[in-house]
Amino acid sequence: MRFSVWVVTYIAMLPAVVGCNSNVPETASFEVAALQLRLAIVRMATDPFLQRFTLTMNVQGGGCRSSTDLFPDTGYAGRRNVYLAAKGRVYVVGQYDARVIDPQNCQASLAEFRHLDGNVIFLGSFDQDQERRWRYLSALERPELPFEKR
Repeated sequence: MRFSVWVVTYIAMLPAVVGCNSNVPETASFEVAALQLRLAIVRMATDPFLQRFTLTMNVQGGGCRSSTDLFPDTGYAGRRNVYLAAKGRVYVVGQYDARVIDPQNCQASLAEFRHLDGNVIFLGSFDQDQERRWRYLSALERPELPFEKR
């Protein structure tokens, strides 16, 4: 009798355990070879059950490196599209924030959407794949996805 109670309890708790977010940092990265620039965004769960994550962007280039906290993912808003802009600048654009990276000093500055150059090349996205793993998806793997207007 005790064995069956244990089995029923285990089966009842299984969905809760499977649905948990891991607090292990997930890193996705990619390199812009022409600029000798490497971008990585680290995603860390802040809630064991809800889709909530902190996002930290690390930039590394020719002798420089920097780290910037991005607007957190507060519910399926973690995707960041990456673009190559004029003068070798790189844009990392999310639902609620946009960063302009200067490859000369690896600095990422917060920018208003209206001040971003519209003549850019889409390189890819930092996003979840179909298995909900955090990774970089190149423009060849998946086309640019627009952000939802809220």
